[in-house]
Amino acid sequence: MLFKSLEFKNAVGQKVKIIEIPVLAKDSPYYFMIQVRLKTFIAATNANEKTLKNHSFREYLKRVLKWPVYEEIFKTPELKNNA
Repeated sequence: MLFKSLEFKNAVGQKVKIIEIPVLAKDSPYYFMIQVRLKTFIAATNANEKTLKNHSFREYLKRVLKWPVYEEIFKTPELKNNA
């Protein structure tokens, strides 16, 4: 799975980095949900002035999504013959 990160300055001028954002294909059934959750997460970190410098989007999704949906998004393909 590919991940991307996002770096920006919040309203106070602090540098904020959001890491572990999953990259999904546009035809994925979870694409829209991830986009909405990411916008919500960015708004929450931007509104909170006492924020950490690094945030893990994966940890946020682990808290807010149901476990089967989380596993489906972050599933890793099973390797055969220890490849």
